[in-house]
Amino acid sequence: MSLSDQINTRRDGHVGIVELDNPPHNYFSIGMLKAINAHLEAFEHDRTVRSVVLCANGKSFCAGADLNSRETKEKRRHKHEINPLYQEAYKLFVFPKPIVAALAGSAVGGGLGLALTADFRVGCPSAKFAANFTRLGFHPGFGLSFTLPALIGAQHAGLLLYTGRTIRGDEAKAIGLIDLLVDQQDVDAAALALAREIAVCSPRAVQSARQTMRQGFSEKVWLAMQRESHVQAAQFASEDIAEGMKAMAERRPPAFPD
Repeated sequence: MSLSDQINTRRDGHVGIVELDNPPHNYFSIGMLKAINAHLEAFEHDRTVRSVVLCANGKSFCAGADLNSRETKEKRRHKHEINPLYQEAYKLFVFPKPIVAALAGSAVGGGLGLALTADFRVGCPSAKFAANFTRLGFHPGFGLSFTLPALIGAQHAGLLLYTGRTIRGDEAKAIGLIDLLVDQQDVDAAALALAREIAVCSPRAVQSARQTMRQGFSEKVWLAMQRESHVQAAQFASEDIAEGMKAMAERRPPAFPD
């Protein structure tokens, strides 16, 4: 399967739709992020596209990067470079048009980071959300060390980041992680309806208001990603990540050394 086969795009009036299509868990790679950015760039230059829906085909919206993939393991070797995956992920944060994420499935790890590149999120009670990096033995990534507290506050974010716990849609809605909570079968339609509502407004007014509200946002994301990348690189060779990965594979709590 080519990387282009893992992304579907279509139009609905003034709304562009980008769908992850690497089921069941939609693990991302640098190539997939590049493909997403390529489609978003096309929508950016298309003046008739006023808003975008980011959705997924599969059990999960996105379960992050496949930590057992050859690409991911290769990235762990380079300790003094910004992770190329984060370099590509950063581009999602500077896309100038509003994005609505349709989270009909779980968003875990870097997949939660991907969900937070959107302006708004529509979820369902059965969806699961987790920033499970610390349970795997390494520092949170994909900009979450900045974007998560910026969205839900330092206390809620710290609880999720320090424990690596999983929450469901009701709790995610209560703490502001998602904006709309609907039945699973209605998630995509509700996200599209919100994107259409945005698209009714003046695109110049919306984009300028968004730019004002997000002043300095992308710069802070990039600073966070730089720190995340450097700290993670040092930790990827540790005993902790070996234990975290083993515990995940064996479906048990990790037993990290003191």
